[in-house]
Amino acid sequence: MKSLLHIIISLLVASAIHAQQKTITGTVTSISDGLALPGVNVIVKGTSTGTQTNFDGNYTITASKGAILVFSYLGLKTKEIKVRDASVIDVTLEEDAAMLEEVVVTAVGIKRETRSVTYSTSAVSSESVGKRKSKQQNVQNALQGKVSGLQIQPKRTNPTIVLRGNRSTTSVNEPIYIIDGVVATDKQVKELNTKKIKDIEVLKGASANAIYGNQAGNGVVLIQTKNGNYTLPKIETANDESYEEIVENNFERVQLSPLSTFSIDVNKASYSNIRRMLNNGEQIPVDAVKIEEMVNYFDYNYPQPKDEHPFSINTEVVKTPWNEDTKLIRIGLQGKKYENNELPASNLTFLIDVSGSMGSMNKLPLLKSAFRLLVNQLREKDKVSIVVYAGAAGLVLPPTSGTHKEKIIKALDNLNSGGSTAGGAGIELAYKVAQENFIKYGNNRVILATDGDFNVGASSDRAMEKLIEEKRNSGVFLSVLGFGYGNYKDSKLETLADKGNGNHAYIDTMQESQKVFGKEFGGTLYTIAKDVKIQIEFNPKKVQAYRLIGYENRLLADEDFIDDTKDAGELGSGHTVTALYEIIPNGVKSDYLKELDDLKYTKTITSSEYTDELFTVKFRYKKPDGDKSIEMVHVQKDEQTEPSEDLKFASAVALFGMQLRHSKYDNKSKTEDVIALAKQGRGLDVDGYRAEFIRLVESL
Repeated sequence: MKSLLHIIISLLVASAIHAQQKTITGTVTSISDGLALPGVNVIVKGTSTGTQTNFDGNYTITASKGAILVFSYLGLKTKEIKVRDASVIDVTLEEDAAMLEEVVVTAVGIKRETRSVTYSTSAVSSESVGKRKSKQQNVQNALQGKVSGLQIQPKRTNPTIVLRGNRSTTSVNEPIYIIDGVVATDKQVKELNTKKIKDIEVLKGASANAIYGNQAGNGVVLIQTKNGNYTLPKIETANDESYEEIVENNFERVQLSPLSTFSIDVNKASYSNIRRMLNNGEQIPVDAVKIEEMVNYFDYNYPQPKDEHPFSINTEVVKTPWNEDTKLIRIGLQGKKYENNELPASNLTFLIDVSGSMGSMNKLPLLKSAFRLLVNQLREKDKVSIVVYAGAAGLVLPPTSGTHKEKIIKALDNLNSGGSTAGGAGIELAYKVAQENFIKYGNNRVILATDGDFNVGASSDRAMEKLIEEKRNSGVFLSVLGFGYGNYKDSKLETLADKGNGNHAYIDTMQESQKVFGKEFGGTLYTIAKDVKIQIEFNPKKVQAYRLIGYENRLLADEDFIDDTKDAGELGSGHTVTALYEIIPNGVKSDYLKELDDLKYTKTITSSEYTDELFTVKFRYKKPDGDKSIEMVHVQKDEQTEPSEDLKFASAVALFGMQLRHSKYDNKSKTEDVIALAKQGRGLDVDGYRAEFIRLVESL
């Protein structure tokens, strides 16, 4: 009887204990910057029950009321929290003061001294690096477990360093590598023989960001070799990128060809793509350099339109900075700017490439993070659908209101890459979805994000052009975003954007994502004028010859100007468009012009009127939902002025583009000329894009 009583009591006690068990969830962050901490150990004190936080800093663990949860992380203070009634326990961890000291590695040993600056720094000795044994020994593996907050990215054939502070696997979190003062790529670091390393220092935090700039937001790994003058090896990569051939515009004689006609271009992909290649120390393919896209990457201080037209017209005539015998003309358009809440309702269809070629960190993961920026700006009246394509195309998110941002982001986060690339099928389905959900008088747009490597179904540039031309008549516009490198198909993506009444951008970093989807949100998504064409007639009494700088693949036949069936470029809300002409005035002898015989049958008669005019420029555009063009006319007097800051900077960018293209018209200028001109035109530079350009040129 007594034994039975003991059993009953034991069961009751066990039942009571079990009843007190509960599931605890929460997020662990850093108290210094508020960022999520992945890989934090969470253990029920005195037991073997434990877990780790995931990449978003979240954890789930079962514990009884009154139990102690222990949170520990390399380089941070361990924290203990008692489980009470709450089922959600969010925790913040602070830096261990000992880890805020600098470890200085010398040839004779290690000494420790406190840093006067506030960033976190850790160092690893050459002996420590050399002793770690691994079949795949490299810098990344050598640092594992030796630096506060450092992790090796799992599930990757080539493990990569990720420092504490990454919020999600969808972000690009790799630090900057610097070997003996020179920025190196991840692959170049992997190929560095660890026996050549003297010491490694890892920097994190806001102060490190301030020292090395915005790109240091994910940390800096400073590597010093024993010789101190390590030469970075050239990394041979399979490069299957393609660019349409560009034949540079030559000077045209006004007597033989007084009209110059072209379509505007608001594409900016060339500049960010070139910037990526220059930062990686790559050789720039000549045809990757589109001078008009480089110039138009930057904003200029043009006034907002004041009449019924959606853009203002601005012209300027100055002496050419790189040639004292010629003049430089700037023609600038400023699109009317609408605030986000003024834009009509949007029907957006995200068309996302999830094929195997999109698996790199600078492709699909970066793409997801970029689209988060867009989603976070959506309103209740906006709706989003998501179509993906690999070997086939499919709808992964039906039309969803902008109020359900978490649902849209979750659908993005669930995307994975793999398979071939049926881009044509994806475009067909995306336009079908967009048309089924068409908003009359709204903003109906497909946003294609890809590296452009289509290899199933319609895939050639011509096939894609024909497909998009058919879809263009639906009233659905197209934005094309390029990601990644190695097999980036610039020519194909530009064709899609041009024929789809849209724009083309290349995104290589989250900073560029912020520019495209943050600063230029309205211009990226909302068209205020379509089929915008420009035609300039030069006065032969004043101008001997002219040359359009850039826009080679945007030239139109003169008769296309008044032909409303001919497609041209689109202008978005707040966008600026700049075109530059170099002209040779009458009476100036130039090596760029050859003598011509007199014509037998044709005699050119110059009007005796308009003696004070240099040129007349005409513009034609259609409203976004219109079919008939509207014409504007602007006359430029023969008046030369001192160049504005904007023109100085625009001409610096154009000159740099000519140098990259090895142009015969750069007048043997040097990069120093570009730098001096750009510095004179830097101006206020609120966003720092002009300063970045100057640093880019100075790095050559």
